Amino acid sequence: MNTCVIGLQWGDEGKGKIVDILAENSDIVVRYSGGANAGHTVIVGEVRFALHLLPSGSIRPQTTCVIANAVVIDPEVLIKGIETLAQNDISLNGRLLISENAHVVLDYHKKEDRLREESLGKNKIGTTIRGIGPCYADKVGRSYAVRMGDLRDLESLKTKLQSIVEYKNKVFSALYDAEPIIADDIFEKCKTYAEKLVPFVTDTTEFLHKSISGGKSVLFEGAQGSLLDLDHGTFPYVTSSNSSSLGMSAGSGVPAKMVDKFIGAAKAYTTRVGGGPFPTEQDNEIGQYIRDKGNEYGTTTGRPRRCGWFDAVAVSYAVTIGAIDSLALLHLDTLSGLKELKICRAYEINGEEKTFFPANIAKLAQARAVYETVPGWEEEITDVRDFNDLPLNAQDYVCRIEELTKRPITIIGVGPKRTQTIFR
Repeated sequence: MNTCVIGLQWGDEGKGKIVDILAENSDIVVRYSGGANAGHTVIVGEVRFALHLLPSGSIRPQTTCVIANAVVIDPEVLIKGIETLAQNDISLNGRLLISENAHVVLDYHKKEDRLREESLGKNKIGTTIRGIGPCYADKVGRSYAVRMGDLRDLESLKTKLQSIVEYKNKVFSALYDAEPIIADDIFEKCKTYAEKLVPFVTDTTEFLHKSISGGKSVLFEGAQGSLLDLDHGTFPYVTSSNSSSLGMSAGSGVPAKMVDKFIGAAKAYTTRVGGGPFPTEQDNEIGQYIRDKGNEYGTTTGRPRRCGWFDAVAVSYAVTIGAIDSLALLHLDTLSGLKELKICRAYEINGEEKTFFPANIAKLAQARAVYETVPGWEEEITDVRDFNDLPLNAQDYVCRIEELTKRPITIIGVGPKRTQTIFR
């Protein structure tokens, strides 16, 4: 069976845990979009792994890991990730494949990202300053792009980098009055990247199709969340890739019809990082309670996340555009201790109730959350492993979300560890 795991909110839903669990019974795990701006956390025993580019299935020693063509790769982050696993006696030799068509994030991308954000002042997007957007922009522009396959021919790459850096320095000087970057310095780094990463570089699309034809089970891992999708999210407060399930085919080269099941991951509440409208945000003691109890601080940046009530309008939208089959509801334990919970069942926009999410931020900014209030529960639930052993109010909360999203919740997270999971 081929499965795809997608985030249904603004990222940080806990996809890494779900992918890690499902990878136990998967032959191949594929990361198909985004870059080092993603932070997928996997906890094994007392060891916490923060994975930024490697698929979350990489912790499973029997799993082949693929970084597909639509991922933008920061070589330094990737090499560090490989070395960190090696220090924990997890080797990727012979089981990591990197697409030759994946684009490379270099120092000038990070510099451009930072300069652009600083120039925007209070209107900044809130990027992670990891160079992701500028790298994707170069990909679309084509003329100044570097791909992983270019690391195989260093002489040609050196010539290409001279041309790219000359152009970038003109832009940095004219727009930002910034210091120039040195092409030779970047090339020296690329020689190190090539030495360590070229052995993993291959045609991953060919590999995936041969594997599927041979009966291998493939698990596709999305990055960020559906509401951050470049084309279908809350633009411009989005990421630079198609982070909904709609990006899986282009990102991996495998058509959606070859995937048997799409699982959507959502928190039992809502979080967001950076700017943009957030109808259910609780900028108050409730939001702080959720932030502290759920440890809602970015894996990649450490930034505190904005927190709010569960938004069934937003999640239902992600379910609809992504053809999601079932849900994994995570962080249910974070809500323990709250006497009342609220679920947003609709938006009121210009006096009219709407249940279809408006990705247009002007409309979303006008939206007032229409809530229904349900009783909470006092009991801690991190040791519960059977749905029927949850407090009745917690069971009712889960069932109400199922009703509103019109999808079954088959996995429930009651803590960060692999074992703290309920299967239904």
